[in-house]
Amino acid sequence: MKNKLMILASCVLLLCATGCKKDKNKKDDNTPISKEETLMGKVSAPTWTASSDYDYNSSMTAVVKIDLAERFPDKASDFELTGNDVLAAFIDGQCVGVSKPEEGLFFLFITEPVTTNDDRQVTLRYYSAHYKNLFEAANVFPFENDARQGTVTEPYVPELKVGE
Repeated sequence: MKNKLMILASCVLLLCATGCKKDKNKKDDNTPISKEETLMGKVSAPTWTASSDYDYNSSMTAVVKIDLAERFPDKASDFELTGNDVLAAFIDGQCVGVSKPEEGLFFLFITEPVTTNDDRQVTLRYYSAHYKNLFEAANVFPFENDARQGTVTEPYVPELKVGE
């Protein structure tokens, strides 16, 4: 009888120990985390490439810093920039520059599409390999020939939102 009681107590203890693991997809009160409450996604790495059909006489550069932990302090405390992250610039939906991080910054060479309107706005899109998700800059900046957006000492920091 004493052995059966010990076995039963051991089984209950084992079940309690394995049942205490926190589900990353649930809050402390065991309710599911909605899409708006997490940055994790299931997006494959994009294959953004800038077309070769550009006027390379008209270009600009951007030095960009991405820090999701700063932008989303409650959701991205474990953020890390990896070599598989990608930042791309778009004008009128066309990819005009792609960069991978170097020493914590993205150095974008942005070329002007041959056929564009006069109001050329640059939109940035960022892929986080850590979160497997896309982010888009809420703020845009104008394309200006020979201009620079950000520097190494004061990089441009876009206001990112989770992509659709």
